[in-house]
Amino acid sequence: MSKITLLIHCPDTSGIIAHVTSFFYKKQGNIIYIDQYVDVENTVFFMRLECEFNAETNISATKEEFKETVAEKYNMSWEMYSDNTLPRMAVFVSKYDHCLYDILSRYKSNELKVFIPLIISNHKDLEQVAQNFGIPFHHIPVTAQTKEKAAEIQLELLQKEKVDFIVLARYMQIIPKSLIACFPNRIINIHHSFLPAFAGAKPYHLAYKRGVKIIGATSHYVTEELDAGPIIEQDITRISHSHSIKDLILKGRDLEKIVLAKGVKYHIERKTLVFNNKTIVFI
Repeated sequence: MSKITLLIHCPDTSGIIAHVTSFFYKKQGNIIYIDQYVDVENTVFFMRLECEFNAETNISATKEEFKETVAEKYNMSWEMYSDNTLPRMAVFVSKYDHCLYDILSRYKSNELKVFIPLIISNHKDLEQVAQNFGIPFHHIPVTAQTKEKAAEIQLELLQKEKVDFIVLARYMQIIPKSLIACFPNRIINIHHSFLPAFAGAKPYHLAYKRGVKIIGATSHYVTEELDAGPIIEQDITRISHSHSIKDLILKGRDLEKIVLAKGVKYHIERKTLVFNNKTIVFI
């Protein structure tokens, strides 16, 4: 048995659902999930569908037939994925280890249906962690003088390993435009605050000084505008005047792990669809 996941957005009009479902019915598929949403303001239709087939399906031929018989008729932007191939995910990390440990633990327990061919870091601190999980580790230092060359090396490695998307597990460097251009809406970052909020490297210290009552974390796709990409997942926890900076940091790190893992999982399961710097998440 094989499964196909379809993501669609297109101008809203009548007949879309009927034509899409009929296409899979004629191919003897069994639709096990379907959800749709209409952005009334922009008159845009969004849809996610999962369909199972009793026999192996030629994904290339199915894509071509769908394009000719359905997609072109409705001027669709669409993606079709088969579950026969695991997505290949690269992890970027610096010195903080909590998100890395969490991601790798979920990976090893088969919670994340991906293959991780490499970990890239601008420091050597977490090389042993990668070795413990049996994943190749690449140390690529990044300085003001070497950042362009570093980006070239990173991209070469990613292309060599046929990486589908990247997860920034607290990677404390600005991603170069060249890398973002090669992986549009395929680089997931965890931001240590509830965006939009406190900028900089120490948001919990700023939150403490302001006496905030909640702190949060945000996973989002990376764009050229820093920390302003489409939001995938967010969560918060309540705090009070009795909590210290250390308490805020510990609570924040717990949130970061959970929110990043959810964002990554949504992406792996093809539940996210980006439109106009906004993410539609089918959950």
